[in-house]
Amino acid sequence: MSDMRIGGLASGMNTDQIIKDLMNAERQPLNKMEQDREWLTYKRDAYRDVNKQLSELDTMAFDMKLQRSYNSKDVSSSGSAVSATALSSADEGSYKMEVTQLAEAAYNYSQGEISKDGFDPDKSMFDQKDKFENGINFDADNKFSFSITTYNEEGANEKMFTVDETSSLNDVLKDINDSDLGVRAFYDKGSDKVMMERTETGDFNPEDGDFLGAEIGFNGQTSPFLADTLGIKNGVQKADGSWEKAEQGGTKAKFKYNNSFEMTSNTNSYSLNGINYSFNEVGTSTVNVFNNVDDSFEKVMSFVEKYNEVIDDLNGKTEEKRYRDFQPLTAEQKKDMEEEEIELWEEKSKSGMLKGDSVVSGALSSMRQNWYSPVETDGEYSMASQIGITTTSNYREGGKLEVDEDQLRQALRDNPDSVAKLFSGTDANPGIARRLESSIENATQSIERKAGKPTSLDNNFMLGRQIESINDDMSSFQDRLTAIENRYWREFGAMEKAIQKMNSQSAYLMQNFGGGM
Repeated sequence: MSDMRIGGLASGMNTDQIIKDLMNAERQPLNKMEQDREWLTYKRDAYRDVNKQLSELDTMAFDMKLQRSYNSKDVSSSGSAVSATALSSADEGSYKMEVTQLAEAAYNYSQGEISKDGFDPDKSMFDQKDKFENGINFDADNKFSFSITTYNEEGANEKMFTVDETSSLNDVLKDINDSDLGVRAFYDKGSDKVMMERTETGDFNPEDGDFLGAEIGFNGQTSPFLADTLGIKNGVQKADGSWEKAEQGGTKAKFKYNNSFEMTSNTNSYSLNGINYSFNEVGTSTVNVFNNVDDSFEKVMSFVEKYNEVIDDLNGKTEEKRYRDFQPLTAEQKKDMEEEEIELWEEKSKSGMLKGDSVVSGALSSMRQNWYSPVETDGEYSMASQIGITTTSNYREGGKLEVDEDQLRQALRDNPDSVAKLFSGTDANPGIARRLESSIENATQSIERKAGKPTSLDNNFMLGRQIESINDDMSSFQDRLTAIENRYWREFGAMEKAIQKMNSQSAYLMQNFGGGM
């Protein structure tokens, strides 16, 4: 079909408009297919919106199965020596903790100044050999090596370092820092000393172990760079000829639990019976653990509010009015409308997509039933009404919940474990939250069979296959319209030629008759 067609030159008729009007009539079935496709898209999106809401409720239902949702604990401490947090498994009560020693990181540093005037820690040490107070030794290849050993719960960790003629002091210290030894090393120009310290607290190398029990160990004879050049000693010889460790720190925390149980920790924290203790200073504190009813209450209330929100919305969808006179707009119709007009029209057009829908109605009925049925547990509560949660008396609200807040708080205060069992139950005897999960799963799967997920291919769900089928029909019908339009142009073209021929013959006859008079 040509894009440039001019008709009516002989007949004087507006051929283009005539054919356009004829094609508008021919295109009506295609417009209907486009509207049907758009309607299916509306319905697909309405279903997916339901699944999105059910998914959000399902996530909250999962949390309601967890014991920690009902046993949140608060902790107070009588002093600054110890602070603590508690897991839901912690028992209520008072716990005395006496800290006699804090855990410290081991550290060692130069025993004297290491350089002379003009030394630059960022320049090559080889080029500054004469600027070290105690000298520095390079081998024939202008290199030297040294090793450092540190300790952790897994045992010893030794690393070898090689220094060449291009290395500066800061280069070497950076290599130590970047290793997995867990050592932080730096040079302080003001004191003209090098400090090495462990990045974690604790005492992992026993006193009778290597390097006099140091946490940062090295052999002063085989590593003269550390011991001599940097003046960092593993040990100091006493007057009686024995050696004592020069390194400082590297201690465990020592503490006594409830005046009797003496323990140690390589860090200033310790977990015991669901309570996480933090040691801040030497001293004694009494830690009190008690149920946080407010936190548990808010979790239950948030779940109820979300449930009511979903119930309210889904009930609205199944009862929403369907405006059948507001068919989905085609692309051609939208061209002649303002944006606000389109929005208002589509609001009416999308209304009532799930009116009376059996899947959504079935899900609502199933979820309501979950709150009515007793739960078989060994706890005190077997019905939601026993903890103050009931359905409203107004049947028009479709099973929304209402809460007696005082009764719920009392239940959480008196027996939070029984409240947890009411919502969770077991696989054999599911509680309210488990039942809701099952109802949501069934509804979600039914909806996905109809409307799929946002990531689903169209041929994997019912509405998608229907949309694909309409797309195929529209493509075929468009080909047919093209053929019809081409036929109209041929027919009008033939008419124009016939009229043009008649006009020519008429002119010829008029000329001849006129010439004979």
